[in-house]
Amino acid sequence: MYAVIKTGGKQYRVQPGDLLVVEKLDGEPGAKVAFGDVLMLGDGEAITVGAPLVSGASVAATLIETRKGEKVKIFKKIRRQGYRRTRGHRQAETVLRVTGITAGGKETKWDGEVSLITKAELDARARGLDFATLNVSKKDLKVAAKARAKDAKPAKAAKAPKAVDAAPAEAVAAPAPEAKAEAPKKAAAPKTEAKKAAAPKAAAPKAEATEKKAAAPKKAAAPKKDKSAE
Repeated sequence: MYAVIKTGGKQYRVQPGDLLVVEKLDGEPGAKVAFGDVLMLGDGEAITVGAPLVSGASVAATLIETRKGEKVKIFKKIRRQGYRRTRGHRQAETVLRVTGITAGGKETKWDGEVSLITKAELDARARGLDFATLNVSKKDLKVAAKARAKDAKPAKAAKAPKAVDAAPAEAVAAPAPEAKAEAPKKAAAPKTEAKKAAAPKAAAPKAEATEKKAAAPKKAAAPKKDKSAE
């Protein structure tokens, strides 16, 4: 059996088990919805057309989710005027699962179970993402991760008390360490003494050279020629 119903200014052909997307309806996920505006019924070759509605006929459905539809772009342009405008719109819509049709004392039901999994969750699964954390802020994710790590750490075992022998305190106490004997200071390396001894020898020839320079008599200056005699 199938039916043609009217909702949101549109007409839909439905039968039990169909997934129906209509204009936004009030209600929470899992709520029962009934459509009384049935325009036509079909059962095999028998067709009943309403005038304008079929009396006593109704369609039952279960609300799955209310979401935003696909984006529609609105582009406006006036040529040679530099006018361009782009806008977008997403219409609110409700997803339903048709569960039964009732007409003239006859009822047709769907035997399946209604799943309330949303399209966003299905898309996240297809992309390999975790839907539970998809719209959660990074700060909340860090806090949750820290809490999980804290719970996962095993509790530290209490330290066992150290065993104490029954020996007397005098035997247990260790003798005081003896003072270390002072090691004799090492003798100065012979290299330093050799350097000190070589220092005056190296300075001696310089002093003799200065004494020789001071003792040497200065040469007499040559007499200047008299230019007037020439």
